[in-house]
Amino acid sequence: MKMKTLRLKNFRGYRDEMSVEFCDLTTFVGKNDIGKSTILEALDIFLNEGKGIIKMDKEDINKRAVQEGETEISFSISFEELPNKIIIDATNETTLEAEYLTNINGQLEIIKKYPNAGVQKVFIKAYHPTNTQCNNLLQKKDTELRKIIESNDIICDDKTKNAVMREAIWNHYTDDLQLSEIEIDITKGDTKPIWEKLQRYLPTYSLFQSDRKNSDGDSEVQDPLKEAVKQILMNEELRQKLNDVAAEVEVKLKEVSDRTLEKLREMNPDVANSLNPVIPPLESLKWTDVFKNVSISGDEDIPINKRGSGVKRLILLNFFRAEAERRRAETNSEGIIYAIEEPETSQHTEHQKMLINAFIELASSENTQIIITTHSANCVKELEFENLRLISTGETGRVIENISPMELPYPSLNEVNFLAFSEVSEEYHNELYGFIEAEEQLVSYKSEQPTIQYKKIMRDNNVRETQITLTEYIRHQIHHPENTHNPRYSTEQLKESICLMRYFINENKNAETAQ
Repeated sequence: MKMKTLRLKNFRGYRDEMSVEFCDLTTFVGKNDIGKSTILEALDIFLNEGKGIIKMDKEDINKRAVQEGETEISFSISFEELPNKIIIDATNETTLEAEYLTNINGQLEIIKKYPNAGVQKVFIKAYHPTNTQCNNLLQKKDTELRKIIESNDIICDDKTKNAVMREAIWNHYTDDLQLSEIEIDITKGDTKPIWEKLQRYLPTYSLFQSDRKNSDGDSEVQDPLKEAVKQILMNEELRQKLNDVAAEVEVKLKEVSDRTLEKLREMNPDVANSLNPVIPPLESLKWTDVFKNVSISGDEDIPINKRGSGVKRLILLNFFRAEAERRRAETNSEGIIYAIEEPETSQHTEHQKMLINAFIELASSENTQIIITTHSANCVKELEFENLRLISTGETGRVIENISPMELPYPSLNEVNFLAFSEVSEEYHNELYGFIEAEEQLVSYKSEQPTIQYKKIMRDNNVRETQITLTEYIRHQIHHPENTHNPRYSTEQLKESICLMRYFINENKNAETAQ
């Protein structure tokens, strides 16, 4: 299964219900403390049920919600690419569709509610029969299902399988199912096993936090290698070899202790006779402890924690991936979701690009999704618009938007970086200027702008003072750095010029729309 949509409400900075869509590679961008990490941590709470990195607590309830009398946090995730067969009771195969456990869009939608940030209540939002003659069948025992079948003379091929009996009943009322989207509580009574079995089909979720430690002595770094040691030592042939070694060591130790005690008897028989060698039995030996200091070192045996920050983080990131794969194998989960905060941290610009391209390739793998947050304009430029989600603050609170190039004043990833990080660059300035020029609006734009003094070098190398717009002033300096007769423009002036051009483009776009 793959995650399609997350909805969350009353969680930290998200007061009103907010919806976000996911694809194979989803990237959240926005200013600091805008709510990017909150999305990833909500998914950890939901998919790992408090057994992951993040634990739910009362401080997670949105403060405005509390003031307005609401203290329930809710998450909802919709999944696509559903399994062809599932088992939700006993060993009988069925499908989510056959059990009317999909929503009106054909997705598996699971809702979790946390009253007062406490114990979760789990529901499935399903397009489900509501006719009183055939509703609530998932909550009924086999004896109850048989009673419905027999009292209504319903044809059923096998009255020993609940899934078959439910299907027969629904087929009997097929013209009057009265389908409607409802929330089915699957954490109480006879529906509880449904949730326990459905969990096996959910993807494995692993969160790599931006402030994660990166020393080779940290348990999280050692764990993957320690797990490898356990797996290796389970090999029967290797275990026999180790037992042979232990037996030989035991024989040698016995010889040494016997010789020592024999010499002691020559001097003090009473003390010697009171002593016995203590050698642990083979079955009590802990070979994993022999390898408890496993680690990875580089050239000249330099350990990870002595390497540069970028190398340490890169190695740890791949430890994280290896551990996530191990968890998926242990749980027999078909899907995996990697959630990684700020992978660009401590990485060189070129390495940032390599990382993003590696994620793009990884996200193309079957049953794999990647979610990242980033503050790197370089990373954004390596992505497609469909990969980006912009988090900002609107009039009523946080807003999460899919970025469509057709909705931007100017369809550029530099525009996304400007919106997300307030990044200004000469490249973006050139793009906006070129766009206005291509739209044949340059004369109109210049006519609306105030002018400043500029010293221009003429062909005869004389310098002449002229009046030009701030945008032209900056453009001339970008393309004619040899002219040093003018003060260099400031970052504030670059931003001002970009804002002026964006405003002009927006106004023209709105005017065209109005027509």
